[in-house]
Amino acid sequence: MKNPQSDNLQAPDAKPKRRRRNKGMCLEDRPVLEANAAGIDVGAREMFVAVPPGRDENPVRVFATFTEDLERLTDWLEQCGVTTVALESTGVYWIPLFEILEQRGIRPCLVNARHMKNVPGRRTDWHECQWLQFLHSVGLLRAAFRPGQDVCAVRTVLRHRNELVSAASQHVQHMHKALTQMNLQIHHVISDITGLTGCAIVDAILAGQRDGAELAKLRDPHIKADTETIRKSLEGNWRPEHLFTLRQSRDLYRIYQQQIVNCDLEVEKMLREFEPRTDPTERPLRLTLAAFILRP
Repeated sequence: MKNPQSDNLQAPDAKPKRRRRNKGMCLEDRPVLEANAAGIDVGAREMFVAVPPGRDENPVRVFATFTEDLERLTDWLEQCGVTTVALESTGVYWIPLFEILEQRGIRPCLVNARHMKNVPGRRTDWHECQWLQFLHSVGLLRAAFRPGQDVCAVRTVLRHRNELVSAASQHVQHMHKALTQMNLQIHHVISDITGLTGCAIVDAILAGQRDGAELAKLRDPHIKADTETIRKSLEGNWRPEHLFTLRQSRDLYRIYQQQIVNCDLEVEKMLREFEPRTDPTERPLRLTLAAFILRP
């Protein structure tokens, strides 16, 4: 009688069968979509550039980052017939070369450096530019979005404005620290030390006023804290070193505030130069912002 389990038994030397997996297309077998693509590994002091094989005796060259060298780099790309270039978005070092390539009619492809870490083959800068060139030629790199020059200009000023706001807030913290070290609790009584009441009291302190009752009279009527609470919060130890740091912090805060206003004026001037996309006389706005806010 045949044992039903005998069909499942295998010889001890027999190797288990493995399932065949459908292999995808290898990188070397991918069709070339950008035959005139180059790759550039961007650095602070050097640019490693790779052009398609056969376009030059030395398909990989190194250029410095001075403007004259970037112009020579672009000349070499034009001689090699390059029409598009893949760049790594490293810091802000890519911006000068990006602008030169655009001016010369070569299409730059800005690649996020974080995406490159997920792709094998990253070694030295010499090999990195060749890897960028190959990936760009077979269409495996996605270009990051970069707006037009006019929008980039406005964005640069706005980013600088954000940095000024951050720096101004640090000096507000320095004012709080100086007041705390003198045990003046005014910034705990009013919500904003840089408001109308806070600035008036700080200016009076730096002008030489030490009487808490007189300082409390500078209270704005809209402040929730009463006059007596403000007077008690303005009794402390008037040490000259803390008054010195308070004065400098206040002056620096006002300087940054003025620079922020200058940024707003510059952005407003730049926006006036934008070409309107619609004619307001032909297509007027149906609902203004004020009407939207005030409508019931």
